[in-house]
Amino acid sequence: MSDSNTTDFTSPSTFILLGIPGLEAAHIWISIPFCIMYTIALLGNFAILFIVKTEPSLHGPMYYFLCMLAVTDLVLSTSTLPKILSIFWFNAKEINFSACLTQMFFIHCFFAMESGIIVAMALDRYVAICDPLRHSTILTSPVVAKLGLAVLLRGAVVTLPCPVLARQWPYCRTNIIPHTCCDHMAVVNLACADIRINSYYGLLVGNLVVSLDVVFITVSYTQILRAIFSLPTKDARLKTFGTCSSHLFAILAFYIPGLFSVVTNRLRHNMTQQFHVLFANLCLLVPPMLNPIIFGVRTKQIRDRMFQVFTHKGI
Repeated sequence: MSDSNTTDFTSPSTFILLGIPGLEAAHIWISIPFCIMYTIALLGNFAILFIVKTEPSLHGPMYYFLCMLAVTDLVLSTSTLPKILSIFWFNAKEINFSACLTQMFFIHCFFAMESGIIVAMALDRYVAICDPLRHSTILTSPVVAKLGLAVLLRGAVVTLPCPVLARQWPYCRTNIIPHTCCDHMAVVNLACADIRINSYYGLLVGNLVVSLDVVFITVSYTQILRAIFSLPTKDARLKTFGTCSSHLFAILAFYIPGLFSVVTNRLRHNMTQQFHVLFANLCLLVPPMLNPIIFGVRTKQIRDRMFQVFTHKGI
């Protein structure tokens, strides 16, 4: 294997994922919190899907978007964590070139999808609070399905050029990726070519998509807050604001790590590779783990249904 890492080649059949460079001796210990977070993400998101499916009263726009978020979180975490744990536990560092590009696509596509779903949930909250009488007629099931399809297509369209461009470059120096997964720039940085188009495209499209989503969310919540503060009583204002609290926590759980990741990428020369890789993994793990907890705790209908399920089973 050492020969394949140093011999010139133009089309590697496999890449080698190092895991967390410099912390190989601690991989087993690092795997423990990673495995716990992944287990919580799996159980929590599957629980959300089960509860919404089995409870007819939850068959509405807000909960349909929540199911989309749960599926996105499951795919996002599952596209990376099994491979990461296999590196940590079994030293299974090899990944097929095509599988690497596929993982790259899924990571970035579903990350963009998660941002889009959060925007769709902001739209739902805006209509529910600012135009409640027309909520059921505006956000019908076909409209919700079309919004979900639009989010999926947007994520796929803006992400597809990344693996397509990465596939065309020659890789003639090394096939060793100093990362736990096939991140776009971690892969193309190994290419023996001018990769500025990848760098510019990733930076422009990534920032543009997230910036537009943040602007839309900000505008939505500006109107929502205006509607809330126009309510006559404090109790009415608190009750109405409470319907947005779980969504607001989900926004913070997703965008704050993402924003910090952008900052660390710009200051990479001031930070160790270990920190960069660890934080990149947390950005992929924390939102899928926290979202079902946030919506399970803060949404009364889901919380009550969960208690009913546990009580019925005698847990």
